[in-house]
Amino acid sequence: MKYFSIIVFSVTLFFAFNLTVYSAFELAIEAELAQKIVPPITIGVPADAKAKGGPEPDEPSNGKFIWIPGAPASSGQDNQGYIEFEITIPKKAKYAIWGRAIAWDGNSDSFWVIWRPADPDENPQQVQKQDYRWAVAQGNTWHWNRVNKWLDAGTFNREWELDKGDTVLRIYGREDATMLDCIFITDNLGADAGSAGARVPTKEEINAWIQGKQKLTVVSGGKISTTWANIKSF
Repeated sequence: MKYFSIIVFSVTLFFAFNLTVYSAFELAIEAELAQKIVPPITIGVPADAKAKGGPEPDEPSNGKFIWIPGAPASSGQDNQGYIEFEITIPKKAKYAIWGRAIAWDGNSDSFWVIWRPADPDENPQQVQKQDYRWAVAQGNTWHWNRVNKWLDAGTFNREWELDKGDTVLRIYGREDATMLDCIFITDNLGADAGSAGARVPTKEEINAWIQGKQKLTVVSGGKISTTWANIKSF
């Protein structure tokens, strides 16, 4: 019985230790709540997409999305505009970005993405560097896509190594009619949306963001620790 108790105690300590040391950061933000929205990128609703002649999207998470308005299979206002988020990173780590998107066809299935200071301060619409090109999986309903780099040699998931502190994330327009509902940022580098925990923003997160605060959520040992950081007002 003594040896059994020691084994049980050791196993308990092992799992407790592993649960304690693991932590994951997550932040979900509505795309239409970006601090900057530069035209021709604009805020849309499902009826706007239908009016352009495409399939009407199902309801976005907060009723709205961002896009460069365009018809299916069109190419009218490519490589213009961007949205910008100022994001506070709570710890040094590698991070991934997921986007909940709709891409009608091969002419409406990409953005450019730069996250400073990990990426250089340059305009991907001008430099046309493939590392910044995000290929969005096609589909007429909202679905999660991890931000990738779409190279001639293939498409590969992106990761950003960031220090603790303030960062600037820009998502640039590349093709008409690519729709973005919300983004999810995490240091959980799981290869699929389920394992990474991708989710839409909660009402609490939406309200806090509007009030100029960013919710910093760290999941550790199955427990959620929440702090708040001030962000610039809209």
